[in-house]
Amino acid sequence: MSVQLHSLPRPGGSTQRIEQGKIMHSSSNRLSAFLCAGSLFFTASVSQAQNNDPVELSIEHVAGTVYMIQRPGGGGNIGASIGPDGVLLVDSLFAPMSESLVAAVRQVTDANIRFLINTHVHPDHIGGNENLAAMGVLIFAHDNARLRFLAERNRFPRRAGSFTPQPPESARPVVTYNDAIGFHMNGEEVRAFLVPPAHTDGDSFVYFPESNVLHLGDVFRTSSYPIIDVFNGGTLRGTIAALDKALDLTDANTRIIPGHGLTVVGREAIIEFRDMILDVRNQVLAMIKAGKLLDAVMAANITAPYDAKWGQEDGWTAEDFVPIVYYELGGSGRNVDR
Repeated sequence: MSVQLHSLPRPGGSTQRIEQGKIMHSSSNRLSAFLCAGSLFFTASVSQAQNNDPVELSIEHVAGTVYMIQRPGGGGNIGASIGPDGVLLVDSLFAPMSESLVAAVRQVTDANIRFLINTHVHPDHIGGNENLAAMGVLIFAHDNARLRFLAERNRFPRRAGSFTPQPPESARPVVTYNDAIGFHMNGEEVRAFLVPPAHTDGDSFVYFPESNVLHLGDVFRTSSYPIIDVFNGGTLRGTIAALDKALDLTDANTRIIPGHGLTVVGREAIIEFRDMILDVRNQVLAMIKAGKLLDAVMAANITAPYDAKWGQEDGWTAEDFVPIVYYELGGSGRNVDR
């Protein structure tokens, strides 16, 4: 098994950065000892996300060597490559769920959990990092995602922008890449690669080509309108481009793991999601060109055909999504701002 970086050269230095550290063998006792400390960072984010208390996680086979691990409600879905070379995880949920995460893996294999890829920096995807690192798991992410770990505090989009403290040092990605990275394990080359700035500016997709499975992180969700995190570099234009990139990689048999959502889906679900975004974008742009302010755009209720499917998630509805579209497209504000 090998790990291979696929990166553009950086002036004056290597594209691979590895911090000093000792990789330890996995141990359930070591995990338990770190659970308390690992959960402290995320105390501030408990009000931001639901169901991040210890819960039983489910695991289901997706295709080939790939599994999906999920909490009740389907948020922060984890991908897992499981085979003779060990276990590679995609994202880590919240710290209090780490024991349940390991227990879910143990339903399938006793092999070591060796690698973890963070698709982006949000707490429901990196919360278990510290606990897994304490077990000897090596953490990978894009350069931009790691930079977000280093901020004194992190701001996230829900509820007009909530804050969490800086993640602990031991939770940070140890290896980063500026383009893509390949993991040659379990009979295929698992590839993690940067996509255009979509949900954040450090989003990675993870592709399992032989299994024909694609994990899209929070760029794609089946439970809400796209969350475009402008505080962490997310963009509407990049969201559309990233979804197009996903479609370029998939065929009729590809299985898609969404960052949030209850089920594994096919590429037709990405098409439906992207087309909804394009329709909202085009309607908002037409209203901007007609001189409409945000008040008028919101009053037009242009998302009405989509609200039943994508507008029901607490903390992220059309009231949050449409203004982001409006301002990115050059809208000039609200009457109250004039």
